[in-house]
Amino acid sequence: MIPSSAMVGFNRSNNSNKSRRHRLAQSASLSQAIEQEVEKYPVAQRLMTHPGVGALTALAFVLIIGDAERFQCGKQIASYLGLVPEEESSGERRRLGPISKQGSTVLRFFLVEAAQVTVRSDPEWRSKFFHLAMRRGRKIAKVAMARRLAVRLFWMWRQEWDYEQWKKFSPHAGQPGTGVGVQSNTE
Repeated sequence: MIPSSAMVGFNRSNNSNKSRRHRLAQSASLSQAIEQEVEKYPVAQRLMTHPGVGALTALAFVLIIGDAERFQCGKQIASYLGLVPEEESSGERRRLGPISKQGSTVLRFFLVEAAQVTVRSDPEWRSKFFHLAMRRGRKIAKVAMARRLAVRLFWMWRQEWDYEQWKKFSPHAGQPGTGVGVQSNTE
């Protein structure tokens, strides 16, 4: 005969497995719904070509920004998303404080997470992140990389470029050591 105390533990773990399966099924259906929604937005599909940017981040960026033409530059998009520091100035003194946190908290969270994935997958971003982290600290570096990602996504949207086109025509194209924008004569 099985002691009743063992049965309680068995039932609890069985219920736990059922709820875990239920959460996984819900997660799969939500992911599928997001993927279907992204198909309606070609801009979001284009933004997903950037490393680290998934369907949820791209869709949130497109839906929250709305019309990219209302912003003239990347600084405005960063300010709109609350990824720029507050400033207190008086006379000759200028003090930059914490980020303004204006705009969508959710999109800011998604951009920070996507920037962290990009840092892990792109050597250029990794070196920039570690340089900033050594100077200013990891938290500030994460937000700075999220700002950089937001500006890059904005320009990809405005120029109607995917990530490969961005790399080809980026500001660093043709510089020695990048291997981008340079044709080889080894035919």
